[in-house]
Amino acid sequence: MAGKQFPSLAHTRPASASSRRAIAVAALLILLAASYFLLLLPSSPRSAPAVLASPSATTSFLASLDHFLAAPHPSASSAAPLGDLDDAIRAQEEARFYGESDSAWPAAAGPLRVYVYEMPIKFTYDLLRLFRNSYHQTDNLTSNGSPVHRLIEQHSIDYWLWADLIAPESQRLLKNVIRVQRQEEADIFYVPFFTTISYFLLEKQECKALYRVWVHLSRFNFQKVYKPGQVYLEKDVILPYVPNVDLCDSKCVLETQSKRNILLFFRGRLKRNAGGKIRSKLVAELKGVEDIVIEEGSAGAIGKVAAQDGMRKSLFCLSPAGDTPSSARLFDAIVSGCIPVVVSDELELPFEGILDYRKVLIV
Repeated sequence: MAGKQFPSLAHTRPASASSRRAIAVAALLILLAASYFLLLLPSSPRSAPAVLASPSATTSFLASLDHFLAAPHPSASSAAPLGDLDDAIRAQEEARFYGESDSAWPAAAGPLRVYVYEMPIKFTYDLLRLFRNSYHQTDNLTSNGSPVHRLIEQHSIDYWLWADLIAPESQRLLKNVIRVQRQEEADIFYVPFFTTISYFLLEKQECKALYRVWVHLSRFNFQKVYKPGQVYLEKDVILPYVPNVDLCDSKCVLETQSKRNILLFFRGRLKRNAGGKIRSKLVAELKGVEDIVIEEGSAGAIGKVAAQDGMRKSLFCLSPAGDTPSSARLFDAIVSGCIPVVVSDELELPFEGILDYRKVLIV
Protein backbone atom coordinates (compact mmCIF):
# COMPACT_ATOMS: atom_id res chain seq x y z
CA MET A 1 0.00 0.00 0.00
CA ALA A 2 1.79 3.10 -1.23
CA GLY A 3 2.59 5.83 1.25
CA LYS A 4 1.12 4.02 4.25
CA GLN A 5 3.19 3.55 7.39
CA PHE A 6 2.38 1.53 10.49
CA PRO A 7 4.62 2.71 13.34
CA SER A 8 5.74 0.04 15.76
CA LEU A 9 3.66 -0.15 18.89
CA ALA A 10 6.84 -0.16 20.92
CA HIS A 11 7.66 3.38 19.79
CA THR A 12 4.33 5.07 20.34
CA ARG A 13 3.93 7.84 22.88
CA PRO A 14 2.47 7.10 26.31
CA ALA A 15 -1.30 6.88 26.01
CA SER A 16 -3.17 10.08 26.86
CA ALA A 17 -6.57 10.05 28.55
CA SER A 18 -8.27 10.41 25.21
CA SER A 19 -6.20 7.57 23.78
CA ARG A 20 -7.13 5.33 26.66
CA ARG A 21 -10.75 6.21 26.06
CA ALA A 22 -10.45 5.30 22.37
CA ILE A 23 -8.81 2.00 23.25
CA ALA A 24 -11.59 1.23 25.73
CA VAL A 25 -14.22 1.82 23.06
CA ALA A 26 -12.29 -0.30 20.58
CA ALA A 27 -11.95 -3.09 23.11
CA LEU A 28 -15.66 -3.97 22.95
CA LEU A 29 -15.69 -4.16 19.18
CA ILE A 30 -12.44 -6.14 19.10
CA LEU A 31 -13.74 -8.70 21.55
CA LEU A 32 -17.11 -9.15 19.87
CA ALA A 33 -15.57 -9.37 16.39
CA ALA A 34 -12.90 -11.79 17.57
CA SER A 35 -14.86 -14.92 16.73
CA TYR A 36 -14.55 -13.98 13.03
CA PHE A 37 -11.06 -12.57 13.16
CA LEU A 38 -9.21 -15.25 15.14
CA LEU A 39 -6.18 -15.63 12.90
CA LEU A 40 -5.12 -11.99 12.64
CA LEU A 41 -2.20 -12.93 14.86
CA PRO A 42 -2.04 -16.73 14.50
CA SER A 43 -1.71 -18.49 17.80
CA SER A 44 -0.13 -21.82 18.60
CA PRO A 45 -2.37 -24.80 19.40
CA ARG A 46 -1.40 -24.48 23.06
CA SER A 47 -2.48 -20.88 23.50
CA ALA A 48 -5.70 -20.19 25.38
CA PRO A 49 -8.53 -18.92 23.17
CA ALA A 50 -9.72 -15.36 23.66
CA VAL A 51 -13.28 -16.36 22.85
CA LEU A 52 -15.14 -18.72 25.15
CA ALA A 53 -17.77 -20.13 22.82
CA SER A 54 -20.59 -22.37 23.92
CA PRO A 55 -20.57 -25.91 22.45
CA SER A 56 -23.61 -25.10 20.30
CA ALA A 57 -22.17 -21.87 18.90
CA THR A 58 -22.27 -21.60 15.11
CA THR A 59 -20.34 -19.36 12.76
CA SER A 60 -22.90 -19.67 9.94
CA PHE A 61 -24.85 -16.43 9.61
CA LEU A 62 -28.10 -17.97 8.31
CA ALA A 63 -27.99 -20.93 10.73
CA SER A 64 -27.37 -18.60 13.64
CA LEU A 65 -30.18 -16.29 12.49
CA ASP A 66 -32.65 -19.20 12.28
CA HIS A 67 -31.74 -20.37 15.78
CA PHE A 68 -31.88 -16.82 17.14
CA LEU A 69 -35.36 -16.07 15.77
CA ALA A 70 -36.73 -19.45 16.91
CA ALA A 71 -35.66 -18.83 20.50
CA PRO A 72 -37.89 -16.86 22.93
CA HIS A 73 -37.17 -13.15 22.99
CA PRO A 74 -35.43 -11.90 26.13
CA SER A 75 -37.83 -9.91 28.26
CA ALA A 76 -37.31 -6.17 28.29
CA SER A 77 -35.40 -4.94 31.29
CA SER A 78 -37.38 -3.06 33.88
CA ALA A 79 -36.89 0.66 33.81
CA ALA A 80 -34.36 1.71 36.40
CA PRO A 81 -34.71 5.04 38.21
CA LEU A 82 -32.44 7.18 36.11
CA GLY A 83 -32.47 10.50 37.92
CA ASP A 84 -30.45 13.20 36.26
CA LEU A 85 -28.38 10.74 34.26
CA ASP A 86 -27.11 13.14 31.62
CA ASP A 87 -25.39 15.40 34.13
CA ALA A 88 -24.12 12.51 36.25
CA ILE A 89 -22.65 10.60 33.32
CA ARG A 90 -21.17 13.72 31.77
CA ALA A 91 -19.46 14.65 35.03
CA GLN A 92 -18.08 11.13 35.42
CA GLU A 93 -16.76 10.99 31.86
CA GLU A 94 -15.17 14.43 32.09
CA ALA A 95 -13.46 13.49 35.34
CA ARG A 96 -11.99 10.42 33.67
CA PHE A 97 -11.07 12.33 30.52
CA TYR A 98 -9.15 15.02 32.41
CA GLY A 99 -7.54 12.56 34.81
CA GLU A 100 -9.46 13.81 37.84
CA SER A 101 -11.02 10.44 38.68
CA ASP A 102 -9.47 7.55 40.57
CA SER A 103 -11.47 4.99 38.56
CA ALA A 104 -9.52 3.37 35.74
CA TRP A 105 -10.79 2.90 32.23
CA PRO A 106 -12.47 -0.44 31.60
CA ALA A 107 -9.62 -1.68 29.41
CA ALA A 108 -7.45 -1.77 32.53
CA ALA A 109 -10.08 -2.32 35.21
CA GLY A 110 -11.80 -5.52 34.10
CA PRO A 111 -14.87 -6.49 32.07
CA LEU A 112 -16.24 -3.90 29.68
CA ARG A 113 -19.72 -2.81 30.75
CA VAL A 114 -22.20 -2.18 27.93
CA TYR A 115 -25.67 -0.64 28.04
CA VAL A 116 -27.79 -1.82 25.09
CA TYR A 117 -30.60 0.48 24.02
CA GLU A 118 -33.91 -1.33 23.52
CA MET A 119 -35.12 -0.41 20.07
CA PRO A 120 -38.70 -0.85 18.81
CA ILE A 121 -39.16 -4.45 17.68
CA LYS A 122 -39.70 -3.39 14.05
CA PHE A 123 -36.05 -2.32 13.90
CA THR A 124 -34.68 -5.56 15.35
CA TYR A 125 -36.62 -8.84 15.45
CA ASP A 126 -39.14 -7.88 12.75
CA LEU A 127 -36.38 -6.68 10.43
CA LEU A 128 -34.35 -9.87 10.90
CA ARG A 129 -37.43 -12.04 10.44
CA LEU A 130 -38.38 -10.22 7.23
CA PHE A 131 -34.91 -10.81 5.86
CA ARG A 132 -34.92 -14.48 6.89
CA ASN A 133 -38.26 -15.03 5.13
CA SER A 134 -37.35 -13.21 1.92
CA TYR A 135 -33.62 -13.56 1.25
CA HIS A 136 -34.14 -16.58 -1.03
CA GLN A 137 -36.26 -14.38 -3.34
CA THR A 138 -33.35 -12.03 -4.02
CA ASP A 139 -30.69 -14.42 -5.33
CA ASN A 140 -30.04 -12.27 -8.40
CA LEU A 141 -30.17 -8.87 -6.75
CA THR A 142 -26.41 -8.29 -6.79
CA SER A 143 -24.77 -7.11 -10.00
CA ASN A 144 -22.39 -10.08 -10.24
CA GLY A 145 -25.07 -12.73 -9.66
CA SER A 146 -23.95 -13.61 -6.15
CA PRO A 147 -26.81 -14.47 -3.75
CA VAL A 148 -27.60 -11.34 -1.77
CA HIS A 149 -27.45 -13.16 1.57
CA ARG A 150 -23.74 -13.84 0.91
CA LEU A 151 -23.15 -10.11 0.55
CA ILE A 152 -25.13 -9.41 3.71
CA GLU A 153 -23.24 -12.13 5.56
CA GLN A 154 -20.06 -10.29 4.67
CA HIS A 155 -21.38 -7.22 6.48
CA SER A 156 -23.20 -9.03 9.30
CA ILE A 157 -21.02 -7.90 12.20
CA ASP A 158 -23.84 -5.68 13.52
CA TYR A 159 -26.08 -8.76 13.90
CA TRP A 160 -23.41 -10.72 15.77
CA LEU A 161 -22.74 -7.78 18.12
CA TRP A 162 -26.39 -7.40 19.10
CA ALA A 163 -27.27 -11.11 19.27
CA ASP A 164 -24.39 -11.83 21.63
CA LEU A 165 -24.99 -8.83 23.87
CA ILE A 166 -28.66 -9.68 24.51
CA ALA A 167 -28.14 -13.45 24.85
CA PRO A 168 -28.52 -15.11 28.27
CA GLU A 169 -25.23 -15.15 30.16
CA SER A 170 -24.89 -18.93 29.77
CA GLN A 171 -25.06 -18.62 25.97
CA ARG A 172 -22.69 -15.69 25.52
CA LEU A 173 -19.71 -16.16 23.22
CA LEU A 174 -17.60 -13.75 25.25
CA LYS A 175 -17.26 -13.69 29.00
CA ASN A 176 -15.18 -10.52 29.39
CA VAL A 177 -17.93 -8.15 28.20
CA ILE A 178 -20.99 -7.73 30.41
CA ARG A 179 -24.33 -6.10 29.75
CA VAL A 180 -25.61 -3.70 32.39
CA GLN A 181 -29.22 -2.56 32.86
CA ARG A 182 -28.47 0.86 34.34
CA GLN A 183 -27.03 3.56 32.12
CA GLU A 184 -24.89 5.06 34.86
CA GLU A 185 -23.01 1.75 35.22
CA ALA A 186 -22.02 1.57 31.54
CA ASP A 187 -18.65 2.21 29.95
CA ILE A 188 -20.11 2.04 26.43
CA PHE A 189 -23.58 2.58 24.99
CA TYR A 190 -24.70 0.42 22.07
CA VAL A 191 -27.56 1.28 19.69
CA PRO A 192 -28.59 -1.74 17.54
CA PHE A 193 -28.81 -0.90 13.84
CA PHE A 194 -28.63 -3.42 10.98
CA THR A 195 -27.18 -1.34 8.18
CA THR A 196 -26.81 -3.77 5.28
CA ILE A 197 -29.92 -5.84 5.97
CA SER A 198 -32.15 -2.77 6.12
CA TYR A 199 -30.61 -1.48 2.89
CA PHE A 200 -31.25 -4.65 0.89
CA LEU A 201 -34.82 -4.96 2.12
CA LEU A 202 -35.77 -1.67 0.45
CA GLU A 203 -38.06 -2.16 -2.53
CA LYS A 204 -36.12 0.56 -4.32
CA GLN A 205 -32.60 1.27 -3.16
CA GLU A 206 -32.58 4.97 -2.35
CA CYS A 207 -28.86 5.41 -2.92
CA LYS A 208 -29.43 4.80 -6.66
CA ALA A 209 -32.45 7.10 -7.00
CA LEU A 210 -31.76 10.02 -9.33
CA TYR A 211 -34.40 12.20 -7.70
CA ARG A 212 -32.36 12.11 -4.49
CA VAL A 213 -29.10 13.05 -6.16
CA TRP A 214 -29.00 16.37 -4.31
CA VAL A 215 -28.33 14.54 -1.04
CA HIS A 216 -26.58 11.54 -2.59
CA LEU A 217 -23.23 10.48 -1.20
CA SER A 218 -21.13 7.82 -2.86
CA ARG A 219 -21.16 4.46 -1.07
CA PHE A 220 -17.50 4.07 -1.91
CA ASN A 221 -14.41 6.00 -0.78
CA PHE A 222 -16.63 7.95 1.61
CA GLN A 223 -13.62 9.25 3.54
CA LYS A 224 -13.15 11.77 0.72
CA VAL A 225 -16.44 13.57 1.41
CA TYR A 226 -15.65 14.60 4.97
CA LYS A 227 -14.01 17.90 5.83
CA PRO A 228 -11.36 18.28 8.56
CA GLY A 229 -12.98 18.07 11.99
CA GLN A 230 -15.99 16.04 10.87
CA VAL A 231 -14.36 12.69 11.62
CA TYR A 232 -12.67 11.98 14.95
CA LEU A 233 -10.21 9.18 14.20
CA GLU A 234 -9.34 8.52 17.85
CA LYS A 235 -12.85 7.23 18.50
CA ASP A 236 -13.93 6.02 15.04
CA VAL A 237 -13.31 2.27 14.90
CA ILE A 238 -13.16 0.29 11.65
CA LEU A 239 -14.61 -3.22 11.92
CA PRO A 240 -13.30 -6.12 9.85
CA TYR A 241 -15.40 -7.82 7.21
CA VAL A 242 -16.88 -11.19 8.09
CA PRO A 243 -14.80 -13.63 5.99
CA ASN A 244 -16.49 -15.38 3.07
CA VAL A 245 -14.46 -18.58 3.48
CA ASP A 246 -14.26 -21.09 6.31
CA LEU A 247 -11.79 -20.59 9.13
CA CYS A 248 -8.53 -22.53 8.79
CA ASP A 249 -7.62 -23.09 12.44
CA SER A 250 -4.21 -24.01 13.87
CA LYS A 251 -4.62 -27.68 12.96
CA CYS A 252 -5.67 -26.76 9.42
CA VAL A 253 -2.69 -24.41 9.02
CA LEU A 254 -0.28 -27.18 10.05
CA GLU A 255 -1.92 -29.70 7.70
CA THR A 256 -1.84 -27.34 4.70
CA GLN A 257 1.66 -25.97 5.30
CA SER A 258 3.41 -28.59 3.16
CA LYS A 259 0.77 -28.28 0.42
CA ARG A 260 1.26 -24.56 -0.22
CA ASN A 261 2.96 -24.79 -3.61
CA ILE A 262 1.54 -21.53 -5.03
CA LEU A 263 3.67 -18.44 -4.42
CA LEU A 264 0.99 -15.80 -5.05
CA PHE A 265 -2.77 -16.30 -5.53
CA PHE A 266 -5.63 -14.06 -6.65
CA ARG A 267 -9.16 -15.01 -7.62
CA GLY A 268 -11.73 -12.30 -8.29
CA ARG A 269 -12.83 -9.65 -10.75
CA LEU A 270 -9.86 -8.78 -12.97
CA LYS A 271 -11.32 -5.45 -14.09
CA ARG A 272 -12.73 -2.89 -11.65
CA ASN A 273 -13.34 0.84 -11.59
CA ALA A 274 -12.03 3.54 -9.25
CA GLY A 275 -8.97 2.38 -7.28
CA GLY A 276 -9.52 -1.12 -8.63
CA LYS A 277 -8.01 -0.17 -12.00
CA ILE A 278 -4.73 -1.37 -10.55
CA ARG A 279 -6.03 -4.93 -11.02
CA SER A 280 -5.71 -4.89 -14.80
CA LYS A 281 -2.12 -3.66 -14.48
CA LEU A 282 -1.28 -6.39 -11.99
CA VAL A 283 -2.84 -9.00 -14.28
CA ALA A 284 -0.72 -7.79 -17.19
CA GLU A 285 2.45 -8.06 -15.11
CA LEU A 286 1.79 -11.30 -13.22
CA LYS A 287 -0.41 -13.56 -15.33
CA GLY A 288 1.53 -16.51 -16.69
CA VAL A 289 4.44 -16.12 -14.26
CA GLU A 290 5.58 -19.41 -12.75
CA ASP A 291 4.05 -20.28 -9.34
CA ILE A 292 1.60 -17.34 -9.57
CA VAL A 293 -2.12 -17.96 -10.06
CA ILE A 294 -4.31 -15.08 -11.28
CA GLU A 295 -7.83 -16.06 -12.33
CA GLU A 296 -11.30 -14.59 -12.85
CA GLY A 297 -13.61 -15.26 -9.93
CA SER A 298 -17.14 -16.62 -9.96
CA ALA A 299 -20.09 -16.09 -7.63
CA GLY A 300 -21.88 -18.55 -5.40
CA ALA A 301 -20.83 -21.71 -3.59
CA ILE A 302 -18.54 -22.91 -6.40
CA GLY A 303 -16.62 -19.63 -6.34
CA LYS A 304 -16.27 -19.80 -2.56
CA VAL A 305 -14.83 -23.33 -2.68
CA ALA A 306 -12.39 -22.39 -5.46
CA ALA A 307 -11.18 -19.29 -3.59
CA GLN A 308 -10.83 -21.16 -0.31
CA ASP A 309 -8.94 -24.03 -1.94
CA GLY A 310 -6.58 -21.62 -3.73
CA MET A 311 -5.81 -19.61 -0.60
CA ARG A 312 -5.06 -22.74 1.42
CA LYS A 313 -2.54 -23.82 -1.24
CA SER A 314 -0.78 -20.44 -1.37
CA LEU A 315 1.93 -18.67 0.61
CA PHE A 316 0.82 -15.16 -0.39
CA CYS A 317 -2.62 -13.85 -1.41
CA LEU A 318 -2.95 -10.70 -3.47
CA SER A 319 -5.45 -8.17 -2.09
CA PRO A 320 -5.71 -5.21 -4.50
CA ALA A 321 -8.18 -2.35 -4.26
CA GLY A 322 -11.58 -2.86 -5.88
CA ASP A 323 -14.65 -0.63 -5.82
CA THR A 324 -13.47 0.27 -2.32
CA PRO A 325 -9.92 0.43 -0.91
CA SER A 326 -10.52 -2.83 0.98
CA SER A 327 -12.58 -5.98 0.51
CA ALA A 328 -13.43 -9.18 2.34
CA ARG A 329 -10.62 -10.86 0.37
CA LEU A 330 -8.07 -9.45 2.83
CA PHE A 331 -9.79 -11.19 5.74
CA ASP A 332 -10.41 -14.33 3.68
CA ALA A 333 -6.64 -14.58 3.28
CA ILE A 334 -5.99 -14.06 6.99
CA VAL A 335 -8.38 -16.80 8.12
CA SER A 336 -6.95 -19.10 5.41
CA GLY A 337 -3.40 -18.83 6.77
CA CYS A 338 -2.27 -17.02 3.60
CA ILE A 339 -0.12 -13.88 3.95
CA PRO A 340 -2.02 -10.94 2.35
CA VAL A 341 -0.19 -8.67 -0.10
CA VAL A 342 -2.13 -5.39 -0.04
CA VAL A 343 -2.05 -3.01 -3.02
CA SER A 344 -4.22 -0.01 -2.12
CA ASP A 345 -3.46 3.66 -1.58
CA GLU A 346 -6.31 4.60 0.77
CA LEU A 347 -6.86 1.52 2.92
CA GLU A 348 -7.70 2.02 6.59
CA LEU A 349 -7.34 -1.26 8.49
CA PRO A 350 -9.45 -2.35 11.48
CA PHE A 351 -7.87 -1.55 14.86
CA GLU A 352 -4.64 -0.42 13.19
CA GLY A 353 -3.83 1.81 16.17
CA ILE A 354 -3.71 -1.31 18.35
CA LEU A 355 -2.52 -4.14 16.08
CA ASP A 356 0.85 -4.21 14.32
CA TYR A 357 -0.16 -5.32 10.83
CA ARG A 358 3.46 -5.64 9.69
CA LYS A 359 3.48 -9.01 11.45
CA VAL A 360 0.70 -10.48 9.31
CA LEU A 361 0.62 -8.76 5.92
CA ILE A 362 2.71 -7.01 3.27
CA VAL A 363 1.71 -3.49 2.25
